[in-house]
Amino acid sequence: MTVPIPARAKIRIESGAPRLYFGAMNSQPNLFSYLIPLIVIGLVMVFRFRSMGKARPLRLERLWIVPAIYLALAILLFREMTPHGLGWLWAALAFAGGGAIGWYRGAAMKISVDPETHALNQASSPLALLLILALVGIRFAIRAGFGNQDIALVTDCLVAFALGLLSLQRLEMFLRGSRLLGEARAGRQA
Repeated sequence: MTVPIPARAKIRIESGAPRLYFGAMNSQPNLFSYLIPLIVIGLVMVFRFRSMGKARPLRLERLWIVPAIYLALAILLFREMTPHGLGWLWAALAFAGGGAIGWYRGAAMKISVDPETHALNQASSPLALLLILALVGIRFAIRAGFGNQDIALVTDCLVAFALGLLSLQRLEMFLRGSRLLGEARAGRQA
């Protein structure tokens, strides 16, 4: 059995993507690709500046968690996009640079010990927050400057840099916090 097609029915078949989305396929960055992250970062920084001088509890036994999670993510990323040749050198240099900045940022954090309870508290300094703003600015400059070059290498270097920063910041805070806690306990026993 065949179904008759009405004489007025017009069937049109088009191939290719509709022209509606042509603008989305454009690879040139537009103003919104830079403006939206800047607004979000600005709002986060406003809230961080407001809570900057306030002391928060510092738990030495939990300082390893963030670097461990980021290390797992970095290993996964390096497994998927393994650097080649000089890429390893650049990633190692980025890790060392991030580590140096992380150590400095950790040293800029104010750590105090309650003399009665021996509870550790931390408060971020304005310098530590300004350092993060500078790093975000550097990231935007790298993103804008590299265009269509080796994005995988840039990503590897940024991941290695962040891993160094997070790991050594927390290592410095752990060592200093342990030392301050030991001094407070020794002072109480004396």
